[in-house]
Amino acid sequence: MKKLSIFLFIIFISCSSKNEEEEYIPKLTELEIPEILKQKLIAPVIPSTNPLTEEGIALGKKLFFDKLLSKNNTQSCASCHNPQKAFSDETRFSDGVDGVFGKRNSMPLFNLAWNFDDRFTWDGKELSLERQAFEPVRNPIEMHSIWADVEKKLQKHPEYPILFKQAFGTSKIDSTLVTKAIAQFERTLISANSKFDKHLLGKAQLTPEELNGFNVFMDENKGDCFHCHGSNNNPLWTDNKFHNNGLDNVFADLGFGKVTGDSNDNGKFKTPSLRNLAFTAPYMHDGRFSTLEEVINHYSEGLKSSPTIDPLMKKVDKGGVQLTEKDKADLKAFLLSLSDYDFINNTKFQE
Repeated sequence: MKKLSIFLFIIFISCSSKNEEEEYIPKLTELEIPEILKQKLIAPVIPSTNPLTEEGIALGKKLFFDKLLSKNNTQSCASCHNPQKAFSDETRFSDGVDGVFGKRNSMPLFNLAWNFDDRFTWDGKELSLERQAFEPVRNPIEMHSIWADVEKKLQKHPEYPILFKQAFGTSKIDSTLVTKAIAQFERTLISANSKFDKHLLGKAQLTPEELNGFNVFMDENKGDCFHCHGSNNNPLWTDNKFHNNGLDNVFADLGFGKVTGDSNDNGKFKTPSLRNLAFTAPYMHDGRFSTLEEVINHYSEGLKSSPTIDPLMKKVDKGGVQLTEKDKADLKAFLLSLSDYDFINNTKFQE
């Protein structure tokens, strides 16, 4: 009888533990939205099919920094999206696990939850953040792996099955859940505490140069930058749309046009945010400009006409907006005031 009681007790404990594991419910959470974004923007886009949870975000962060996602376990998402560079890459082109270089500069990652049209990457080919996270693993010039192999590696890992169980209710790991977790983490990458943000909140004072630079930025007869990049009323500092900004008159890279199949979209690329320019050099979709001076000179006197150039490039016939050297320097000062040092040093976003 005593042996039977012990046997039944062990079964009871085993079943109780199993039920507790099966009934684990991840803790729903919300984004920590800075004051300036609360004032100026509508609610972020969080898909109902992938709600934010504490467990999902933690799992996504672990996966983001894990080199197991690559073919030979040498690269992670963070290899090309460095937190210290506002989740971009300091090199013009990133090399993949086979030493092959891409043809576009790694885009920085922040404020992605407010990309309302849900088109991601320079050419807009990925129609959700989850789908964007799916591509680099299997891309032959990036991580060059096979999702089935990645799933096996994660399944055999001593920690991941229980972490997936806690985040998604199943210990069976697949690519859909991996990309959901990574997307959850990426949506928490919020940047909105620059000097200019503090200025708008009455917590910092801009220099005369920075103020003049903002005026140049907003003046249609000078910089005329706000149409694509927003203003103090658009703290994203991008319209998240696709424009041909006069970089070329012959397109080696069709950009958005290759995605849509419409020749009217040839040479168009996504407008990047102007936040964190102090950390995200080089600039443009192909990283052709290594300094902000080069970027400003392009718009001032380097525009190239083409059939699809954006109508907002109004002074293309003159080569650009023809800024004075003083206005160029002040515009740069203003642009740098949009850099968020707290963001790149936030320990929540570090490995």
